Amino acid sequence: MKNVSAKSKLLLAVVIFVVTFSNKSYAQLSPPGLGEGKNATWFAFGVRQSLDSLKQKESTTYVGYGLKSSPDENNPFSKMAILVINEEISNRYSKNWEYSYALSYRRSNNYNSEAPYEELNPAIEQEFRVYGRYSYITEGNGLKWKNTIRQEFRKFFNPDFSNTEENFQLRTRLKTQLSLDLGSTKTHHIIGGAEVLFAISKENEPEKEWSKFDYKESRLTLYYSLTPHEIPFIFDVGYMYNLIGKGSDISDVNYLALDIIWKNPFGA
Repeated sequence: MKNVSAKSKLLLAVVIFVVTFSNKSYAQLSPPGLGEGKNATWFAFGVRQSLDSLKQKESTTYVGYGLKSSPDENNPFSKMAILVINEEISNRYSKNWEYSYALSYRRSNNYNSEAPYEELNPAIEQEFRVYGRYSYITEGNGLKWKNTIRQEFRKFFNPDFSNTEENFQLRTRLKTQLSLDLGSTKTHHIIGGAEVLFAISKENEPEKEWSKFDYKESRLTLYYSLTPHEIPFIFDVGYMYNLIGKGSDISDVNYLALDIIWKNPFGA
């Protein structure tokens, strides 16, 4: 992996500080990690449906796909990276507390880490993911602050459902997110987030060993969200800076993201 600047390393330190000592927030459909590259893009379309009259319980279903460049080029559309189908149920059961649980299918494209970065054989890895979140939320005066712990179980397969080198992974994610309303109409919003990820894996090769539980990556996000009152859609445009690895073995990826969420198509 390439070395990043001292500024990038400082950003990593800031993320860890914020999450260690730090949304109801606007829930944009943030990009998944796409591995090594230079630039990446993420597009998603989702449906968010209230499940009760108090609008405490919601279902969010979305389909998304990601594209990326190789580590030595700038074109963020050059390689197919991932297809995601995700279903999540959330319940804000009190003023300050919310939990959710989800099921996800992901189909990722694998590329060689050395130039010319050709597809591996097999070129596709399938993932089935189950995860849960637990969040503490504070809000007032146009600000919403959400701190979340998310626990994931990730199971991996080759395209023919044979075993991959990595059998399954347990991953812990810590995230803080701050949302700010721009103006009194609550139509325009700025959303900033910082997240760190830790994981432990059970390997098929070599010899079905466990890896150690360790820090894996950090993600910084900044979004503009538009929620017009005239139509039942949310439009999110954002940027994510992804730092992968630690120490001298760090790479970084820049993401541009766009998602559209259709609110309550089946009635509120």
